[in-house]
Amino acid sequence: MNPQLQYRIEQFLFRKAELCDAQDWDAYIDLFDENCEYHLPQWESEHQYTTDPKRGMSLIYYNNRSGLEDRVFRLRTGKSAASTPLPRTLHQISNVRISELGDGQLRVLANWHTLYARLGTSEQFFGHATYHLKPVGESWKITRKHMLLLNDTINSVLDFYHL
Repeated sequence: MNPQLQYRIEQFLFRKAELCDAQDWDAYIDLFDENCEYHLPQWESEHQYTTDPKRGMSLIYYNNRSGLEDRVFRLRTGKSAASTPLPRTLHQISNVRISELGDGQLRVLANWHTLYARLGTSEQFFGHATYHLKPVGESWKITRKHMLLLNDTINSVLDFYHL
């Protein structure tokens, strides 16, 4: 893989994490294509997770960006009691691998780890993510974000800003 492309993709993912940690929701949402799919499947067993969000259970599934926009609206208007107050988060991205999908799109695999603090407690979520990115100008738009949460238990609220 081209080292310059590797660097640019890593910087894109780091910027996405930074925007989420800063709760800069407008800039964060702008990274996603209007028709993006956002999926966090549920585990069916110890090693099997649901693969079809229309037939199996998902922890989070949005078939386009409006799902993320709705979550941001609820956060901004105080209509998400479970997310009030919002946690402080620190997203870490590692092990970024890139391959071509065709049509100029890229498939990017990465590991992620999110530390968060809320109401005197600190916890973490971690897992794997697969992104599909399409080039737009000098950057990209996310057309698909698929995550696997590797935590065995979820002790609190789980929302898009944890992932």
